[in-house]
Amino acid sequence: MNNTLLKTNLAKHIPITNSELDKICHYFKSQSISKGDFLLEQGAVCKFEGFVVKGCFRVFIIDAKGKENTLYFAGKDWWLMDIDSFMNQTPSDLNMQALEDSEILLINKTDKETLYNQSQTVERLFRIMSQKAVAAWQKRLIRNHCLTAKERYHYFLKTYPDIASKLTDRHVSSYLGITHEFLSKIKKKRINT
Repeated sequence: MNNTLLKTNLAKHIPITNSELDKICHYFKSQSISKGDFLLEQGAVCKFEGFVVKGCFRVFIIDAKGKENTLYFAGKDWWLMDIDSFMNQTPSDLNMQALEDSEILLINKTDKETLYNQSQTVERLFRIMSQKAVAAWQKRLIRNHCLTAKERYHYFLKTYPDIASKLTDRHVSSYLGITHEFLSKIKKKRINT
């Protein structure tokens, strides 16, 4: 298993030695997920924290009316998990589906706790990563409340072009919280201007 991408990602957050990176990577297991398959389904317990090496995932919920609401996408070099279900070992509200054939590195809760106990550096690393993830969620919530649908769409295309190119309009409209028809109008105006 090639851990180069994972090591590069981890090293972006704090100064860390190669031996510490090797120790962390030792606990991650590789898994292939075929396009359309689920890594996690609503109601199951999230037993992993994952790092996407190749491919793209959609994380979504299905509301009481059966409507799919996309929370986020995780492409290459992104992290993927249901933090509440993972930490508390309770049934997940989330679905995680591969949008293309994908490779992911997974660590389970026991192994992550072992790493925390073995190294303060690891605990600090994942704390900083968690804080950055919360900050990103907060920024997204602010954008959802302050920007128009058109502005959110343009922001998404500009910020995540690699992911946007892999998605259907249905996935994008679900992520933006708008109807497919409204997204079509936004795209039509964009082409005509």
